[in-house]
Order: sequence, then structure tokens, then C-alpha cells
Amino acid sequence: MSSNPPAKLLPVFLFNGAYIALAVAMSISRGNREFIFYIVVMLVLVAVMSLVHRRVKLTTGLLWAFSAWGLAHMAGGLCPLPAGWPYNGDHAVLYSWWIIPERLKYDQIVHAYGFGITTWLCWHILRNALRQPDGGPVHPTFGMLTLCAAAGMGFGALNEVIEFIAVLTIPNTNVGGYENTGWDLVANLVGTILAALAIRFTAKSAV
Repeated sequence: MSSNPPAKLLPVFLFNGAYIALAVAMSISRGNREFIFYIVVMLVLVAVMSLVHRRVKLTTGLLWAFSAWGLAHMAGGLCPLPAGWPYNGDHAVLYSWWIIPERLKYDQIVHAYGFGITTWLCWHILRNALRQPDGGPVHPTFGMLTLCAAAGMGFGALNEVIEFIAVLTIPNTNVGGYENTGWDLVANLVGTILAALAIRFTAKSAV
């Protein structure tokens, strides 16, 4: 099992509760049905992560990394851009911001980060659930990390399914079209690869 000390949950719950409550208030005040839908999804994810933590004891770093992802997601859809900032689409919010015009969007950074830490989560679960034939810990081998990265990509694809449901059920969403979905998947892939490389070269058990 991991030697990391138990995560302190109260600060994490307070942090998540604060930004979700603010997002609920902003969504209701603006009549933003799309983000009310995403907030419901967020609450489901918080519940799922709580169950996962009970089973595998997530590290403090993982919990805060996912909390930061949630904050970045909420801010992305609700924070308006300052006048004159370049953006893509019809909604001048953080998610549409071209960090590098016509090359890199805030949305793509959030995708890469989020599914990178999802890959990290998958490695944490595998490392704590599996053992070598001799009873020793598993190592972050190419095969193991390929499985983790593939799992991260799978969760990224599930995210696109959720966004597709939003498009079908909510008018005037800021999801984007087919090209946007393709770039989201590319960003997910970049994030999972970077996470796998980081695990491979920083894990104490690397061989």
C-alpha cells in the first residue's frame, strides 16, 4: 500500500463546496441551464470520488489536483472575458479564450490537465490494488502506464458523451462542433501521455 499519510478531507470539501455554491448562484442568476447541468455532473463526480477515496485512500495531492480541475471547469464556463480578449464561438467566457490565437485555447489546457490527473488516479488505483507475483509492489512499466493512459483517454471520451447529451438537451450550449471535439480528444491524449511520463520518471519504484 501507499506510504502517503491520510488525506485531510475537510479543507478539500470546504474548497469544493465554496466554488460549487458560487457556481450554482451564478448559473441561477444568469439562467444558465447548461452550467446547471454541469454542476449536477460535478456533484455526481464528487460523490464518486468520495467512494473511490473510501476504497483506495487517495492522496492529498490527488484530491487537491481534482479540486483544482473542478474550479477550472466552473470558472471556464462562468467567468466572462475582458473586452478585447480573443475568443472562439459565440460566448465570451474563459473556456472560449484563445491563449494563443488560433492555436491554443483555455479549454484545451483544462482537458489536458484534467485527463492527465485522471491517468494519475488510474495509476494510483492500480498500484494499490495489484502486486507482483512475489508480493512486491507493481512498477510503472510501459505496459502499466499504457493501460493508465488508455483509461484516462476513455474517461475523456465519456466526457465528450456527456457534452453531447448537453448539446441534445440544452439549447445554445458552448460545447462547440466536431472540430472542437477532435481537439479536445487531442488535448486529452497529450495530458495522459505527459502524466504517464511524469509517473514513469518520478515514481520511486521506477525501473
